[in-house]
Amino acid sequence: MPLMRIDMIRGRSQSEIKQILDIAYHAASTALHLRPRDRYQIVTQHDPDEMIIEDVGLGFERTSAFLMFSLTSSPRKVEDKQQFYQLLVHDLHQQLGIAPADVMINITTNSYEDWSFGDGQAQFLNGDLA
Repeated sequence: MPLMRIDMIRGRSQSEIKQILDIAYHAASTALHLRPRDRYQIVTQHDPDEMIIEDVGLGFERTSAFLMFSLTSSPRKVEDKQQFYQLLVHDLHQQLGIAPADVMINITTNSYEDWSFGDGQAQFLNGDLA
């Protein structure tokens, strides 16, 4: 965990998408203290008219490079979330030139009983994952 969904405007190359995924995984692993192989990422690409992302009055100028990261996760410390936000935005900007204003992040919290990783089992509850 977490489950990470990334929405973006269609048109990026496969190598750029892989870089985005790798950067996001590294930031999450570092800041959110993920287990090895705890990587669940889904990319959804949209036509430009399928995403309306404004700025709630903060003055951000959004471009077609915009990325929306939606994470579903078990509870995390506030400090870890803030570190994740900062690390992800920094690394995307440094490595891919994506403007910080073009990165939006949302984390939805759930509990261990909300996860089954396969076989119809609740691995956090049955002891397979501690």
